[in-house]
Amino acid sequence: MSKPPTHDAAPSGVPCRAGIGLRAPHYRPVLEKRPDLGWLEVHSENYFSAGGPALHYLERIREHYPLSLHGVGLSLGSADPLNPHHLQRLRGLVERFEPALVSEHLSWSSVDQRYLHDLLPLPHTREAITHVASRVQQLQDYLGREVLLENISDYLRYDHADFPEWEFLAETIQAAGCGLLLDVNNVYVNAVNHGFDPYRYIDHMPSRQVREIHLAGHTVNRVGEHELLIDTHNRRVPPPVWDLYRYTVERMGARATLIEWDADIPALDVLLEEAAAADTIQGTRHAVPA
Repeated sequence: MSKPPTHDAAPSGVPCRAGIGLRAPHYRPVLEKRPDLGWLEVHSENYFSAGGPALHYLERIREHYPLSLHGVGLSLGSADPLNPHHLQRLRGLVERFEPALVSEHLSWSSVDQRYLHDLLPLPHTREAITHVASRVQQLQDYLGREVLLENISDYLRYDHADFPEWEFLAETIQAAGCGLLLDVNNVYVNAVNHGFDPYRYIDHMPSRQVREIHLAGHTVNRVGEHELLIDTHNRRVPPPVWDLYRYTVERMGARATLIEWDADIPALDVLLEEAAAADTIQGTRHAVPA
């Protein structure tokens, strides 16, 4: 099979290199060491306050690195109206820090304005695509910029589906007119848990819309004679995910790639090692911002 042409889809200010998720234990080390990283990503909701140490450190770190804002609480797939207070805080954060990328999850997490602490899957239906696309367009109009949608890991599937997951994701991105944050670890986790080919999933992704890639570690649980992978973000990227990432880069070319690590936070040097491995695979150690 011949490879499609490589497309450099990184927006201005974001090098097609590896970055890390910035967490509180690493504020000082990042400022003191100024490591050779392409960019940094933070969870938007952690910076919705009016002041405090987190915003102080982010202001200082933003002077040295491109920034991505990654949301976890907007509940784009919910039937609830988009939360106006959340939207206001997000737009204020975007205007203050001028991030190169803004992203959210293709999921839902609220009912009647009561929020669940999880990213729950949508049914893979035409109705869901129309619903999410409308809300993403509303969000993009409100922010005045492109937003990326991320594919999530899930552990149960609805009885009815009009599309397999990869087609549902691609169709949603097209209908919404937005960018794609492709989480390669989530692709692998779902492939093992639900029994599909992760490489086929990657083959169906709209390469031109992929602005960012996520990599992370997962936990392997045993359920009887079966393995169940849990997207825990608390360990190094495992070999099968690195292999799938290599294939993704071969198919799409270099992309801004994030090392996610949200629990059992290690020393900064561990994250830097993971980021360097991603840069090596992409051949982008000294890439220039697009």
